[in-house]
Amino acid sequence: MSETIAGFFPAHEVHVGRDLGGRATTITDADVARYAAGVGGACPGAALASGAVAAPALVLHSEVYRSLAWYLPNIFGNLHARQEWQLFAPLTIGGAVRTRSTVVERYVKRNREYVVNEVLLTDENGRWLQRSRTHQSFLVEDARRGLVVDREREKRTDRRFAIGEGPGAALAPLGRTITLAMCEAFSGPEKNYHTDREAARMLGFPDVVVQGMWSICLVSELMTAAYGLAWQVGGGLDVRLVNVIWAEDTVTVHGKVREEIPEGAKRRVHLDVWCEKADGTKATVGTASVLQ
Repeated sequence: MSETIAGFFPAHEVHVGRDLGGRATTITDADVARYAAGVGGACPGAALASGAVAAPALVLHSEVYRSLAWYLPNIFGNLHARQEWQLFAPLTIGGAVRTRSTVVERYVKRNREYVVNEVLLTDENGRWLQRSRTHQSFLVEDARRGLVVDREREKRTDRRFAIGEGPGAALAPLGRTITLAMCEAFSGPEKNYHTDREAARMLGFPDVVVQGMWSICLVSELMTAAYGLAWQVGGGLDVRLVNVIWAEDTVTVHGKVREEIPEGAKRRVHLDVWCEKADGTKATVGTASVLQ
């Protein structure tokens, strides 16, 4: 059966069902410290009944990028477009984690090709801890030219997004100014378009592009501050990265309750969440939910 599958696709084809492998790892204090340095401070870990201490929910935020074998050949102007996340149990400091990455979808939309990579995190016994889906977009080959995204794009009327309207309760916002040092902690230590201006220009961007996972981690920190461990045992996230965050931008993440729906013995709180620059530009928009 495996030989049949191997011969069905051209060599190196990024196809749905392609297994990208994984690894066994242990979450360390150093992992947590690097995460905190990257996001500019993380919520303190809560002690669990077992005596273990919870790590930040998205401390393994970039597991999907450990191998780029799922990337299409034309990486010029590639962008992180959408992120989905489901949380089932806390990650703990000193806890063993197994990862597995698989291409689960590929589609075309408005002159870009999208590849979706699903990462599953489990404990040593196979229990699911988290599942995430990363939608990465790539320019079609004939679209390569000059700057792909400049700082003026986000000022266009079609890059404005209404979210958070209505009477729901608002969460206390969380703000950060992202420095180059934070970019290096979050996306380094090697030079790439998330840490180095010259590398960014080579890929069609005028400045350092803050890694898309950064704003997603900031949303997770907002939810952790508001809901504690509940976020890690029943949280969900689905956001779109609609405008680029650049190094030195000041960003504030917001959350606003939309509705509460019964779910078993508890209620699921659904929220609008978004990251906003100092001038009001929305960079990340979407929804989150948590069990209460």
